[in-house]
Amino acid sequence: MAKRKSESEEPGPDLAIPSQEYTVLARRYRPQQFSELVGQEPVAKGLMKALESNRVAHAYLFSGVRGVGKTSTARILAKALNCAYGPTVRPCDACSNCLSIALGEDVDVLEIDGASNRGIDQVREIRQNVQYRPSRSRYKIYIVDEVHMLTRDAFNALLKTLEEPPAHVKFILATTEVQKVPATILSRCQRFDFAGIGLSQVVERLRTVIRAEGMNAEDEALELVARRAGGSMRDAQSLLDQLLAFSGGDTLLAEEVHQMLGTAQDERISQLASAVLAHDAENSLDLLRKAGQDGLQLGELLDQFIDYWRDLMVAHCAGIEAQDFSVPARHRQTLLQQATSVGLDTILAGLEILAATKVRMRGSSHARVLVEMALVRLTRLEDLVPLSQLAHSLGNTPAATTSARPPLPRQPSAREASPRTETVKKKPPTDRETVVRVLTPQTLPSIWVEVLQQVGQMLASDLTKAGSPAISGPNNLVLRFPVDYNSEREHCEQSSTLTRIEGVVRKITGQPWKLRIESTGNETAGHSVRQTETKPDSSSRYRRQRAAAAREPVVKRAIDLFGAQLIDVENGFGSDPSAEEA
Repeated sequence: MAKRKSESEEPGPDLAIPSQEYTVLARRYRPQQFSELVGQEPVAKGLMKALESNRVAHAYLFSGVRGVGKTSTARILAKALNCAYGPTVRPCDACSNCLSIALGEDVDVLEIDGASNRGIDQVREIRQNVQYRPSRSRYKIYIVDEVHMLTRDAFNALLKTLEEPPAHVKFILATTEVQKVPATILSRCQRFDFAGIGLSQVVERLRTVIRAEGMNAEDEALELVARRAGGSMRDAQSLLDQLLAFSGGDTLLAEEVHQMLGTAQDERISQLASAVLAHDAENSLDLLRKAGQDGLQLGELLDQFIDYWRDLMVAHCAGIEAQDFSVPARHRQTLLQQATSVGLDTILAGLEILAATKVRMRGSSHARVLVEMALVRLTRLEDLVPLSQLAHSLGNTPAATTSARPPLPRQPSAREASPRTETVKKKPPTDRETVVRVLTPQTLPSIWVEVLQQVGQMLASDLTKAGSPAISGPNNLVLRFPVDYNSEREHCEQSSTLTRIEGVVRKITGQPWKLRIESTGNETAGHSVRQTETKPDSSSRYRRQRAAAAREPVVKRAIDLFGAQLIDVENGFGSDPSAEEA
């Protein structure tokens, strides 16, 4: 005889689990009337008008993202057609037809999963059964969910039946990827597009569900849930159901939502943005490290930062009044201050960096490195000059008055800035303050150093390959390049480049000087001869093309303004095709 369990082994009253079956919120609060459809008022109005005017089509196609009410609308339409008091725009929800359709158990309303019944055999079975009249209802209705999953042969087999079904048959097709449905199917249906549900509408619906459940929730918590759902009412209700079970209390808090989702609080995102905009890479990486130690997901954190950067763009363009932001109202003044502290082009460039990082993270096992690299790049992102301003400068600035544009000042970080740094800044000297110096063999080295400092970084880099120049005669300088630096020599030989160098020398010395560029050694001549033997006219044609490109007004202004260098010219530039053929 089996021994009876001791009292200590029996579960106590606190450990007892209710055996009553639970129905999730998404099913319990599913719309049952056209008036209850949230965010789909145009669709509901169109179907109601069709019912009132007795112009109900034989086939409908409902398209839209997940969880926006496609299947619920199909069931409501089926109830409106088969209600015992119908057809009507307001089903009674009390007759046996309405109750069985709402539960998905009606024998005359067949709900078919297109993903599981996608072959031609299933479609042939539908074609055979449509000829039979409904058992007890007015219409036999086929609701095909995810219809885009049907095969090509299945679609072709459905064409004739879908175009001319019996009078007692109605088709309602639903899909999330309407672009995969053949045009021959679309032309046989009346199409209704279901839009994503707005944030405020989702929040209001969640608030109604919370009240019906006898609980409370913070407004910020409901906004987080609605924003995470991305316009899907079903996703929002499913997430709310999960959070209510996780909370265990009478009030749902925003902090509990962050804990459940693994997301960062708004204060942390705002602090990270402040560190990035202050060009403080060390503080940005430290905030990211602390977020990882607190168990936050890098993917979720990056998504939140992308949303915050998008908020900066919107706040910069349209302000903070009556705008949809991812941050609550208490942070929007800080958001506006951050948005106005930088230019719009800088914000857009940062948004592109973050979006590219999100794409790269999908196929990488080094997610943290990618996020850290993105933050460091954002901290080094300077205020950008719009392309329109650059084009205006190139097109309208006279060549005689142009000079190299100084780089935009970078805002120092908190660790770099100091009172002493600000006090030692000196006003750059003007042309009138430049001290005129006499150019002699003794002063040439020091004067040449000043020339290199004023011609621009790129041109100075080319000139240093030749070393120091030499005085070859009255008011004449010669600069000799080794044979290994032919490209640098060709750049310096250009007339616009020589003019710029001679202008700097004249400003320093107060006298006009001519500069001649040469190549050292006999190897250059031998090298040119070998090239001429193999390709007689290629080098000379290329030199003519470079000279023609250097004479272009836009190219000359770019060189004068920004110290640019002509690197290469595409083959055929400035040539006449007819001349080439001749």
